[in-house]
Amino acid sequence: MLGTEHMAARMQAVLQQRLQATALEVLDESAAHLGHAGSNGTGHGTHFRVRIASPLFTGRSRVAQHRLVYDALHDFFDPYNKQGAAAGTNGEPRDSVHALAIEIL
Repeated sequence: MLGTEHMAARMQAVLQQRLQATALEVLDESAAHLGHAGSNGTGHGTHFRVRIASPLFTGRSRVAQHRLVYDALHDFFDPYNKQGAAAGTNGEPRDSVHALAIEIL
């Protein structure tokens, strides 16, 4: 899986490439979720907010717009939660996104 370091920058690059974003901001809000389900205890790399505008959203419902974002970021998620809520199999920090808030601009 992906490491937590610089995950927001990697997510931003993927969204820019796949969705041709005309406005884009990826914020790591993990520090506000320490102790919550999905937190890896480091304060980074698990909870993100994406603010995005893309010509690919034109004419699509909000659900379809969000689906495009989730599909583009698929590799950043652990959909089967194989690593558990807080840590990997050997106690190392979890290295996948747990929560994503999307704002379509």
